[in-house]
Amino acid sequence: MRSDAQSIEARARTIAVEQSVEMPVAAVSDDFVRDQIVGRVETIAEKQPGIFEVRIALAIETVGNDAGQLINMLFGNTSLHEDVMLHDVELPSELRESFGGPRHGADELRRRVGASARALTCSALKPQGLAPKALADLARRFAQGGIDYIKDDHGLADQAYAPFAERVEAITAALRGVGPTDGQAALYVPSLSGDLDTMRRQIAIATQAGVDTVMVAPMIVGLANFHRLVRDNPTLAFIAHPSMAGAARIAPPLLIGKLFRMLGADAVVFPNHGGRFGYSADTCRALAREARDKRDGLRPALPVPAGGMTVARVGEMLDFYGTDVMLLIGGALLEAGERLLEATAAFTAEVRRYRSG
Repeated sequence: MRSDAQSIEARARTIAVEQSVEMPVAAVSDDFVRDQIVGRVETIAEKQPGIFEVRIALAIETVGNDAGQLINMLFGNTSLHEDVMLHDVELPSELRESFGGPRHGADELRRRVGASARALTCSALKPQGLAPKALADLARRFAQGGIDYIKDDHGLADQAYAPFAERVEAITAALRGVGPTDGQAALYVPSLSGDLDTMRRQIAIATQAGVDTVMVAPMIVGLANFHRLVRDNPTLAFIAHPSMAGAARIAPPLLIGKLFRMLGADAVVFPNHGGRFGYSADTCRALAREARDKRDGLRPALPVPAGGMTVARVGEMLDFYGTDVMLLIGGALLEAGERLLEATAAFTAEVRRYRSG
């Protein structure tokens, strides 16, 4: 929080009340509400002049095992204050266990493409506007070049130029025609969109076509809907896309690394430092650490750094993240045009021959 020293205690108490009962505490007459539900300020620490870290305790009962309600209680009304950021949250074990975390996690994503030790590779089908046949041709060349996971661009939905069902049919058929590279065939990851009923229909179409991994943007479809899809589809792996995750003042390691994973993301895409977005190296390191954290009893998720990455940075990224990572390079490969297959093969070969140290 930004505040002067004279005001910080009052500001902190105001936020604790706003995020719990949202009314004057003096008007609360129920003993249970006053003693157990009203938020409490636990600590206030000045981190630098005018910037304070405030720790507030909220009652687990207010969440009701609802992912949407969780974010509402953590930061709902307070997100409207421009001088407050939700930096982190310490969740009790019963809440983590209730949400469940990834159904599959990093180890299963590795197993599905036969990569037990090396980093995984990923690319994206783009640009918007291509017909299913053209997208399928791109997917085929990516697969021939050795990519592990070939995902839709997150902007692909159910547009007239590439309807979901036609796109899935064309791309999965194209990949079936490509023999395994390095012992394992490439996997297609379609992007789900629309309301909950629409996404359920899309999942039915995708699974009928043999798809076992899908992508969702939790902040677009809603955290509760994302969590419901994960719980209702135990055989599917879910990759979380960060679209709209920067629209609120929530620290990326918390939202993308910790919360998306707790709600079921098996992998989390995020902007790598030094790309076309402004995340720092420290933010990326912390985000990857949250995604892979084993201390909370949940399966680790794979971090997927992306956003303007190039083959020239593969070694640097693997030195930074290690091999428990999925590297996503899209536009830089597509720039190769007719040499897409060669550029893709160079990318996957660089990942496969990487040795740390």
